[in-house]
Amino acid sequence: MPVQTRIIKIGNSKGLRIPKSLLKEADLSEDVQLSAEPGRLIVEGIRQPRSGWEEAARAMAIAGDDLLIDQPAPTTFDSEEWTW
Repeated sequence: MPVQTRIIKIGNSKGLRIPKSLLKEADLSEDVQLSAEPGRLIVEGIRQPRSGWEEAARAMAIAGDDLLIDQPAPTTFDSEEWTW
């Protein structure tokens, strides 16, 4: 939903007031990355590496999809050097 707004002075800088509804629709967190192209500013949310992995692993475990694909292959270290 396009919204018209005005660039305003904030101290020695300038800023934009972004309506809450747009922030909610964009699903942006507190930290964003800004970039510029001629005639436009681009605001992108910063996604943390591995975000969502914990929930995905939990869902896999519940569904039983977290099993090993291959059987573990013993090595000489396992049979000759490792002791409990």
